[in-house]
Amino acid sequence: MKEKKSFWEHSGVQSVTASLLCILLGLLIGFIVLLIINPGGAFNAIITILKNFWNYENPKKAASYFGNTLVKTAPLLMCALSIQFCYKAGLFNIGAAGQYVAGAGVTLYAALAWKLPWYLCLILAMAAGAFFACIVGLLKAYRNVNEVISGIMLNWIGLYLVNMTLSTVKDSTSPYTLKLNSVNKKALLPAFRLGEVLSNKYITIAIPLAVIAAIVIWIVLNKTVFGYEIRATGLNMEAARYSGMKEKRNVILTLVIGGALAGAGAAFLYLSGYEEWSVTQSSVPAMGFNGIAATFLGGLDPIGTIFSSYFIQHITSGGAYLDKMIYPSQISDLISSIIIYLCSFVLFFKYLMNNRIRAKKEKGGKQS
Repeated sequence: MKEKKSFWEHSGVQSVTASLLCILLGLLIGFIVLLIINPGGAFNAIITILKNFWNYENPKKAASYFGNTLVKTAPLLMCALSIQFCYKAGLFNIGAAGQYVAGAGVTLYAALAWKLPWYLCLILAMAAGAFFACIVGLLKAYRNVNEVISGIMLNWIGLYLVNMTLSTVKDSTSPYTLKLNSVNKKALLPAFRLGEVLSNKYITIAIPLAVIAAIVIWIVLNKTVFGYEIRATGLNMEAARYSGMKEKRNVILTLVIGGALAGAGAAFLYLSGYEEWSVTQSSVPAMGFNGIAATFLGGLDPIGTIFSSYFIQHITSGGAYLDKMIYPSQISDLISSIIIYLCSFVLFFKYLMNNRIRAKKEKGGKQS
């Protein structure tokens, strides 16, 4: 008879517990940094970061700024899903940042130069992200080039290619691309009156689509043969090959799907009209890298990643409300970075919990 698992032995419980430990430790270290900068206002500062849009007493205004956080959560979630999907196949898709950049460049050029509707811009963004990821997959599958190295190189290639491409559709008086609202309204993602709920015009179908994508990824990974093959390839590529699985195809296809997810994330942000691309930026957008934190904080589970993505964006946005005369606005980025660093210990925390449970069982068995 199979022994019934205790509450703490369930993988979901361990993932949530480990993630909460990362968050609490990250906030504690951030609070210590605030104390060093200015002890008198440290407590209020950490509360301000955590409150984010709740800093506004006006409910309508608070709802609007809550909407802003949701708008940026959607692309973050897509990047997190991209990294997570590839990680299940044993691939560290740090190139998701470059795939996100490629998606942003293509979707904006299609919208501003070709005046295409939003659904074609979205498809092209996914194709661009998939293309960048396919390069990484081919190099990995047929030349055993480490995906981290090729991914990082493509991040920078993508950034400068996009800067050059979008310089043809930028505002003549600024480094930013033209506003979709004034050039091509049909490229804006439809809202279906979702924005009216939170009094925010940038709320679009991107948010529910991102959540649906997470659910679909969970189903694919856990309920399909393809998902089983991906996980088997990730656990042991050689064993997957000898069992008849096409491991090279799985590696390439997994990265292509991951790239498409990251490219879609870029379209979700830029086709909402929330912000424009700056053709003078010299660093890859942090969205792709923050996805690493979100996916590990979510316990490498698509559903958990929905909540962790929101939390990472909530903390990041909360730093904007600090008193800049006392604390630098980057303090929220520091806290997020600390949490990102601690996320690498999620699996380690789960390992410690399992060891402790095993030790207790062995002790109980000896006593009986």
